[in-house]
Amino acid sequence: MFITKKHLSRRTVLKGVGATVGLPLLDAMIPAGTALAATAAKPSPYLACIYIPHGAVMDNWTPKTTGTSYAMSPILKPLERFRSHLTIVSGLRNKAAESPAPHAITPGTWLTAVHPPHQQAPEVGPSVDQVAARLLSRATPLISLEVAGEGGGGACDPDFGCGYSDTIAFRTATQPLPMEQDPRTVFTNLFGEGNTAQERAAILTEDGSILDFVQASADALQRTLGPSDRRMVGDYLESVREIERRVQGMQAKFASGSGMKLPNAPEGIPEDYGQMLDLMFNMMSLAWQANMTRVATFMMAREVSMRTFPNLGITDAWHPLSHHGNDPDKLAKLTRLQFYLTNSFARFIERLSQTPDGDGTVLDHALILYGSDMSNSDMHNHDPLPQVLLGHACGTVKAGQHLQYPQDTPQANLLLTMLHRVGVPAKSHGDSTGELSEV
Repeated sequence: MFITKKHLSRRTVLKGVGATVGLPLLDAMIPAGTALAATAAKPSPYLACIYIPHGAVMDNWTPKTTGTSYAMSPILKPLERFRSHLTIVSGLRNKAAESPAPHAITPGTWLTAVHPPHQQAPEVGPSVDQVAARLLSRATPLISLEVAGEGGGGACDPDFGCGYSDTIAFRTATQPLPMEQDPRTVFTNLFGEGNTAQERAAILTEDGSILDFVQASADALQRTLGPSDRRMVGDYLESVREIERRVQGMQAKFASGSGMKLPNAPEGIPEDYGQMLDLMFNMMSLAWQANMTRVATFMMAREVSMRTFPNLGITDAWHPLSHHGNDPDKLAKLTRLQFYLTNSFARFIERLSQTPDGDGTVLDHALILYGSDMSNSDMHNHDPLPQVLLGHACGTVKAGQHLQYPQDTPQANLLLTMLHRVGVPAKSHGDSTGELSEV
């Protein structure tokens, strides 16, 4: 901690030729003798929405009892160690997603809670993440981060077009935001300065690391910091370098010709898909830690996904398997698959819980929605939805409980509550009827 009134700006970055790297919240960003809550360095909330396709096996997702002493369900078991930060929200319905074209509009209505009109051009937003980003990301380089764990198209429909199945984020009613599935592009968007594809390509072909470009700046900063801040900066930069190594390793593995473009994780190679998920989650964590943005969305896979999971003993393609017809064997496979996804998500939560942020951790200051806009995938219904929240949102979320709401409670009420918990004074969102005061 500095002992003078000189302190670093929260927006301090490391700069070099062709690269800029943000910094985590340091003690040196807090003026001496000043309480954290009274400074510009006071932590503000982070918001993320993590989407899984094809609903969930609800009997294995939803705990049997409510309150604080519930037994964790099989699919959510990886989140057991975070139950003090966990809010399971059951019983919500999203009428906006209901139509004869479920896969075509399901992703795009999850965070908007607006039923789209019968037309080819999208008109449904804004999504809750983008409403929050207008406030939370006003002082960050990026408004928001949108990533995906799987490429390819989603589902189109003659009545609704193709604009709702490939994204969950809408900046405005008519502006869907693309979900980036190339880890290398995500990394350079966060840490590189190239404004065009040509500039970024030039950076990617350099033999050196992006961190090499900012090393002199990092060394100069370290000489001004106390021991605690030096350790934090060192650990943070090593995390950035490790992710860069992993992205470069994937790039080398899959590169062909001179394009050096990372393709989507190949179908049927589970270790690559798991690595893709971990990379995207880790880059979301770094984006928050470096104060690059406060808001992120992640589609872990697309609707109508044909991915298989032989590492789980699942050779059936995901979408056909989701039409289980109540077959016990298929339900067991889907439960294993959904546990696998939750376990990947739990590794992200573990990282946030171990990342210092001001007077707590990033998880303490975050609010993260994890779930789907579909319930029973065999019926294509949207009631009740599988949804959980992680984090305390800087102390505004109670957590540690399973809440069960009455039939037909709008999903939009949860979205409105999320906005209120991160400090956005919204009067309504989508078809909301009020806040969920118990959250």
